[in-house]
Amino acid sequence: MTTTIGTRRHPADAALPDPRRWWALATVATVQLMVGIDMTIVNIALPSVQRSLDLSDPARQWVITLFALCYGGLLLLGGRLSQLIGRRRILLAGLIGFAAASALAGAATDPAMLLTGRALQGVSGALLTPAVLATLATAFPSPTERGKAFGIYGTVMGSSSGLGVLLGGVLTDYLDWRWCMYVNLPIAALAVAGVLYAVRPSPRAAGARIDVTGAVLATAGLMALVFGFAQAEPDGWNAPTTLGPLAAGALALIAFVWVQARVKGPLLPLRVVLDRPRGGSYLAVFGLAVGMFAALFFLTFYLQNVLGYSPIQAGLGFLPLTAGLMIGVRAVSPLIARVPVRALLCPGLLTIAAGLALLGFLRADSGYWLHVLPVFLLVGLGTGWVLVTANSTATLGAGADSAVAGAMVMTSQQIGASLGTALLSTIAGSAAARHFGHTPAETAVHGFNVASLGTAGFLCLAALVVFFVTGPRRPQL
Repeated sequence: MTTTIGTRRHPADAALPDPRRWWALATVATVQLMVGIDMTIVNIALPSVQRSLDLSDPARQWVITLFALCYGGLLLLGGRLSQLIGRRRILLAGLIGFAAASALAGAATDPAMLLTGRALQGVSGALLTPAVLATLATAFPSPTERGKAFGIYGTVMGSSSGLGVLLGGVLTDYLDWRWCMYVNLPIAALAVAGVLYAVRPSPRAAGARIDVTGAVLATAGLMALVFGFAQAEPDGWNAPTTLGPLAAGALALIAFVWVQARVKGPLLPLRVVLDRPRGGSYLAVFGLAVGMFAALFFLTFYLQNVLGYSPIQAGLGFLPLTAGLMIGVRAVSPLIARVPVRALLCPGLLTIAAGLALLGFLRADSGYWLHVLPVFLLVGLGTGWVLVTANSTATLGAGADSAVAGAMVMTSQQIGASLGTALLSTIAGSAAARHFGHTPAETAVHGFNVASLGTAGFLCLAALVVFFVTGPRRPQL
């Protein structure tokens, strides 16, 4: 029998079904869409940003890295604050903070102002995501509705990266890069209205306190890991700027686990990750992030630099990823309550691996429809299967721990994305450097081939590990 954790529920959570639960779903999906879009919307706009603010090349990279650093490092603390202060309050505070940070970044007159805005966006996003998942877990306890709700959420979450690329291209081409920031203002205003209308207040946890030591260790450790992985690509894996943060991050997280096992009221109760289906879900999301972000990174370059697509054309080229994701969500949602978790997570990971294996045979003269489209469909299909299953399983039966349990999903994804981008960029660069006597496009694509095939093998191994970790049990609903 699956261990059920934190089953004590507040009185406000017991009066279910909530008649406004579908409005709550629409609201929190909009919130997460905004956060997800912001992870990629600036990528295509970076050349324009650099010219406008006279950014140096290192500072340009920090426009992306700083958001990821603050977001990934503070997710666990955001989950704990959601439990202590209340989901509704945290959602409102996070939305107001995200809107203010976006306005600051959009109005930037120098690099410092832009980077400050991006950092505050990451902090606000770390408050929002755990509260979003905790709200969903509370609003949809019914097995049938839960699968449907997390299916819709998974579609929004999975398609946000591709939508961010497309939206960034459209706004940069037709308006100005600053609108990549300003676009968050109407979205946040709409989401605030939705929270006030549809999300029920939850009482503060009586007598609960923040585990300060755990919060410092977790935040410092996660930030150090994200920073180290980000530095691996420009500086190399043997550089002190890479090895130092990675070692410090690993030591901080080891100390964090030691503290969590002994402190009263831990930031991350170890029962959350030691539950086998839940722990397997975190591993699956980690593997998914490595594979999906590798595919997004490589295909963005391939479409624009090899096939010569404009930013808008490249964004449109990503739409089949969303189509595949929607197919995967529709297929897996009815199965979540009826089959073992590993029977959903493992096929999803293997489907992404198949897409990356196809990417491994891409050539500089390959066409979109016969060679790129199948990759998008397979990666999208597998992503839908894994995301819906993992998000539902992670918060299932978590009770008062649902915000922290949900935060671990995005923490796993953020660390996987950071590791995957750094590691696979290094592999691709090394393989390309050894590929002599070819055109620049052929050399670059060869590097992508080697890294993609390596990632496909990694995902097959991840599927095997998830199979044994999760065990044969069905979710306890």
